[in-house]
Amino acid sequence: MARQLDEQIAGRFPVGQRLRVLDVGMGQGTQALRLARLGHQVTGVEQDATMIAAAREALAGEPEGIRERVRLVQGDGRDTGVHFLPGSFDVVLCHGVLMYVSEPDPLVAGLARMLAPGGLLSLLVRNGDGLAMRPGLSGDWSGALAAFDSTAYRNRLGLDVRADRLAALTATLAGIAAPLHAWYGVRVFTDTAADDAPVPEDLETLLAVEERAGRTDPYRRVAALLHLCGVRG
Repeated sequence: MARQLDEQIAGRFPVGQRLRVLDVGMGQGTQALRLARLGHQVTGVEQDATMIAAAREALAGEPEGIRERVRLVQGDGRDTGVHFLPGSFDVVLCHGVLMYVSEPDPLVAGLARMLAPGGLLSLLVRNGDGLAMRPGLSGDWSGALAAFDSTAYRNRLGLDVRADRLAALTATLAGIAAPLHAWYGVRVFTDTAADDAPVPEDLETLLAVEERAGRTDPYRRVAALLHLCGVRG
């Protein structure tokens, strides 16, 4: 997904431009720190106290120049209007968050308002059109059958969450003046791998296969996750 994001940034902004990035639901700050290392000014928002503590610890280990480019805010992604002015950012990330939000449209609309004209909105969501793949490939036939007609699922943490369908999110983005510009699949072939699976020796080949599948039909349509990129009009 990082390669996909970098591709969209490179195609949208001049080389060397230092972007204002907002990462909503940043977790432990992996993506925020990566972008800060590339020279961008990053603001990370995270509600979970454990996660933001981990992000602060990771940031403390970075050189001073990188630490100066990162601001961490503990808060709910639905309250961006409280913390920031509209149009304050060139790039807004919201990765792995919408599945925990029962009504995602207001959150997505609020994120779009944070973008300057021409800004990039990057969403990573569970693919509602591919929910039957994981149980089906695992031999859970009743689970696969139920998944065809639902956007609800139980994740690996044991939480009951929700998925989004490409068509619905495309309509949402069009309705908030940040129409879909590009989309990718993420975890096409590797979604059933165990969390503690060892890193394969041919990791680069695996990544090349996943990256190719993530931009190629019909593979990307049944990926575990969808990476959608909208552009603010």
